[in-house]
Amino acid sequence: MANRNARIGLILFFVYLAFYGGFVLLAAFSPATMARLPWSGVNLAIWYGFALIAGALLLALVYGYLCRVEVPSTNAPPNEHAQD
Repeated sequence: MANRNARIGLILFFVYLAFYGGFVLLAAFSPATMARLPWSGVNLAIWYGFALIAGALLLALVYGYLCRVEVPSTNAPPNEHAQD
């Protein structure tokens, strides 16, 4: 179970890393893009920052849910006292 949870954590980490990497690359190589005002007079850098925070919270919720789901083990012995 610990290996499964660690694998899920790494996958979600790399998803977030890609999202954050996009922010850093835009800020470094296209500051004019980050300065655009797409909604309500607030620049794209601020919106992207809010999206990073919301994305981190969402990924934490997804991780919590996926780690709580019980996966049947293929190595477990069959339950001899199962109800018919």
